[in-house]
Amino acid sequence: MNLKQLEAFVQVAEGGSFSKAAKELFLTQPTISAHVASLEKELNARLFIRNTKEVSLSEDGKDLYRHAKQMVELEKKIEERFGAREEGGRHCITIAASTIPAQYLLPKVLLKFSERYPDEQLKIMETDSSRVVMQIVDHMADVGFTGTVLEKKHCRYIPFYKDELAVIVPNTEKYRNIKETQPEDLSWIKNEHLILREEGSGTRKEAEKQLKDAGIEMAELDIIASIENQETIKRSVRQGMGITVLSKLAAEEEEAEGHFLTFPIPKADKGRDINLVYNKNYQLSRSAERFIKIVKEIYEI
Repeated sequence: MNLKQLEAFVQVAEGGSFSKAAKELFLTQPTISAHVASLEKELNARLFIRNTKEVSLSEDGKDLYRHAKQMVELEKKIEERFGAREEGGRHCITIAASTIPAQYLLPKVLLKFSERYPDEQLKIMETDSSRVVMQIVDHMADVGFTGTVLEKKHCRYIPFYKDELAVIVPNTEKYRNIKETQPEDLSWIKNEHLILREEGSGTRKEAEKQLKDAGIEMAELDIIASIENQETIKRSVRQGMGITVLSKLAAEEEEAEGHFLTFPIPKADKGRDINLVYNKNYQLSRSAERFIKIVKEIYEI
């Protein structure tokens, strides 16, 4: 019997599912099953009652759960107290993130993680969504945040935030009139200079998709610039160079200050998923597991 087996047992007991336990512990379902099977064999007891819809504790399982839960909680307390001594010193978690999560979603996570684990180190690499996924595939980052899902067999994606895109324009009389008279019609943007994020950006890909769903083809638009830096795009819009399509998160402050107006994109539903991604073929460090759990706590996933 070991703590990993007990941790798997407790997670199945609390979630009522082997698959949920696997996701929570960042393991495969067969591994969870093997841990539980080993416990049952060693203890010569049936710990769960299984049927097609759910998993529940047997009487022996209920007895074990009371003790196992205490041991798992004690393990967590020991890890929190001595965690900084793991692997011979402070562990550095490498995080790759695309622009929107890096600038608007991660700061809250980083603050809470640093408060809870003050001795941990974090390295943030900001890049476009496609490169984030490749960093995870190549095991150059422990955890990634991306608005793009690439079909890479080694990656596990966890959606945690809905990002709504909007057409962002300067707050001028021209656009105020359009907002008043054509609040749900975007056909007017065909006559505007458009500034977009660079190719490979998740925002760019999603903008193209949502505009097409709204009946606007990219070939109909006057795209005058593709710019990697989001702040440069916003400054260009403020100066009257053109309009853009970005996350509403990126324009919240300027809109509140009266510099921008935003137009929702018709038929865009609730927006695109921002995903946490990691490589399921590599064992996550305990530090990376803690970091992911903080993300789940904050965004309630």
